[in-house]
Amino acid sequence: MSERVVFEYALLRVVPRVERGECINAGVLVYCRAKSFVAARTHLDEGKLLALDPGADVAGVRAALGAVEGVCAGGAAAGQAAQDDPGRRFRWLIAPRSTVVQPGPVHTGLTADPAAETERLLDLLVR
Repeated sequence: MSERVVFEYALLRVVPRVERGECINAGVLVYCRAKSFVAARTHLDEGKLLALDPGADVAGVRAALGAVEGVCAGGAAAGQAAQDDPGRRFRWLIAPRSTVVQPGPVHTGLTADPAAETERLLDLLVR
């Protein structure tokens, strides 16, 4: 069994109408300093989104979620953030913003496999 290390995670929430305060979980961000790991996995339930706001910009929300995944993945998809270490990318992504796609509070845990933890959290909290 591998050694378990500390990781941090935050949910990505979609808030289609900020004035109403309603949201759905649409992704998870995971950061593990010990493994130099950062990742985002998303899953948008269009039915839930449209139930909250029938006029929601589904394509725009998908693009925003895809951009978060791109920043985590690094490379050309991350733009200027590609030069930042995983911790800086995670901190930048969890900073509060007034947008439709918002990060939730940061939580911590222990894991031996941050990639598997990302999938587990997506299944548990989003799907």
